[in-house]
Parts: sequence; structure tokens; C-alpha cells
Amino acid sequence: MNTLAGLLTEAPIAPDIQGMPSIQEAAVETVRTMGSVRDEQIQSLVHQLFFRPAATPVRHVGFVAADPETETAQLCLDVATALAEMGTYDVGLIDARLQSVALHTQLEITPDRDEGVAWQIAPRLWLAPRRIWLDDSPSQRVWDPSLAQLRTATMEFDYSIVCFDPISWVTTRISQTCDGLVLVLTANRTRRLVAAQIREQVKKARVSLLGTVLAERQFPVPEGLYRKL
Repeated sequence: MNTLAGLLTEAPIAPDIQGMPSIQEAAVETVRTMGSVRDEQIQSLVHQLFFRPAATPVRHVGFVAADPETETAQLCLDVATALAEMGTYDVGLIDARLQSVALHTQLEITPDRDEGVAWQIAPRLWLAPRRIWLDDSPSQRVWDPSLAQLRTATMEFDYSIVCFDPISWVTTRISQTCDGLVLVLTANRTRRLVAAQIREQVKKARVSLLGTVLAERQFPVPEGLYRKL
């Protein structure tokens, strides 16, 4: 599977050695550069997903992790924010997670109204909580009417980013409400065989797999910074 983007974690910062203040300055610049690289990769991911020539337009995309330990909330927010910052489209960030904490809680976004409706969190960007499509019964079973409501929630926006729990038969079923899925793999954790099995699982569910994203890839300290030590 092709990797659409490799998302970088923070680089290890070299220790601040007394008498060499330039090291700290170089480390700060390294983090700043990494942030810029990550932003560029998010922009590239957005363009490859939504704006590449295709017979069928893609507007509503779900993100799902291959590993239970991998968190996708921040990635979903970053992609949705990049779309909204284009200033042309209304974008929805949709919480479709059943087993995880509420998306707005995970992202530390305080709702400004009842959690049963979407609320605006940035210019042209809305967050739609799961209560907008899923009832609050203890079982949280996903019936066909709930799926129809989820599809309706995504269609309210020009584009939507749907955040799912890690892959399972439940998330695969729910993801049928989207135009396709992006599978989030984890560097040094996701096994190739597991990724291949998930690909077949998604295919059997007749869900389009749009690509993969590699998360938690380590970014080494640049050679120039080592030379300063």
C-alpha cells in the first residue's frame, strides 16, 4: 500500500551543554522545522485525498488506526483544520468512535452548546459529536437508522473527516457511510501481515481504502546539530 504521508513525532533534543547556548537555539529551530515539515505533509495528504483527479469525487473520509494503541484524534483535527483553512469549504469533524472517549474530550475542546448538535470550533470548521447520530443508550448498538443519521451528518458539510475507533468489524460497518477510509499504520508496531489482513477485511466490506498514513515515525537529530556537540 502506498503511504500518503509520514507524520513526524517530536525529535529527540540534544542536552543543553553549559557554555554552548547555540545548541538550544539550534534545537528550537529543529522543532520549528519539524513543525513546518509536518504541516507540509498534512497539506499533501489533503490534496491527495480530496483534490486529485478521480472519476468519483471524494468528500467524506474516515480515519481508522490499525493498532488499538494508536490515537488518531489529533490527525483528524489537523486534516480537518487544513481543509477549513482553505477558506472555501465548510468542513465537519465527525466523532464516530464508540469505544473511545468523546472526540471533543480527547482534543480538549469544550462544547459551547448541547452535545447533541454540531458546534463551530474554528472558521468554517465544525465538530459533530457522536450524540448527533448515536443514541445515548448504554449498549450503544449501531442500528441502520443510526448509520443513516451518521451519513446525514457528514453530508451537511462540503467535506467531512470522520474519526473512528481502531479497526474492527464494527468500525468497518460504520465506515460504509464514508466515501472511503484512510488506514493509519504505526511505525515499528504495525506488522505487514496485519496491514494486509486489514486491507482484505476492508475490501470484503466493500469499503474503499484510499491509502495509508504512517504515524509515530521518529525524526533523527540533524547531523548539523550533532556537529555542535
